[in-house]
Amino acid sequence: MNGAHDLGGKHGLGPINPEPETDEPVFHAEWERRVFGLTLATGMLGCWNIDESRYARERQHPLDYLNNSYYENWLAGLQHLLEEKRLAEKQASAGLRIPDEAAARKILAGGSPTALPAESAAKFSRGDRVRVRKIQHRGHTRAPAYAQGAIGEIADCYGCHIYADDHARGIRRGEPLYCVAFAGVELFGPDAQAHEVRIDLWEPYLEHLTP
Repeated sequence: MNGAHDLGGKHGLGPINPEPETDEPVFHAEWERRVFGLTLATGMLGCWNIDESRYARERQHPLDYLNNSYYENWLAGLQHLLEEKRLAEKQASAGLRIPDEAAARKILAGGSPTALPAESAAKFSRGDRVRVRKIQHRGHTRAPAYAQGAIGEIADCYGCHIYADDHARGIRRGEPLYCVAFAGVELFGPDAQAHEVRIDLWEPYLEHLTP
């Protein structure tokens, strides 16, 4: 879905002026720290996954998304999930995963693996020329809008990994994941610098380049 969250390569939003990492604090205010902590803590309950969490933030009205700060978007997404999953109505005995301190530290340190057994052979190999499909469905996708329709070359295949588009709907299944190399001019036009851009893309995002 091309929403307000998909800002890569868009014109008209002004220059990027990031704070140097050496000067930027981890949190700019105490409430940001609290929102970060609440998001992690509720995520550990096992009621949703990371792609569902991202999709909850994306489903805001575009003006709200653009007007909000980073952690305001996190808070809006968390509020959506709490309402949709009716978490306030659930009790500890209702299947919630409530880790103790040791378990929480283990979850934070280890994360969650994304690799899955492949159900079929990968369709593409290194060196194949591919085009990124134009994806206009209303759900979550990790195919950036600026790459859709662009032509690139398979640089690597990482094996089979959880497919984010389905995972955002609570469906855990895998698709082959590739590293695709693009010329800068292919993505951003003839005035772009001649840099190569590499993007990790799942197999359903790609199609063979026909002569």
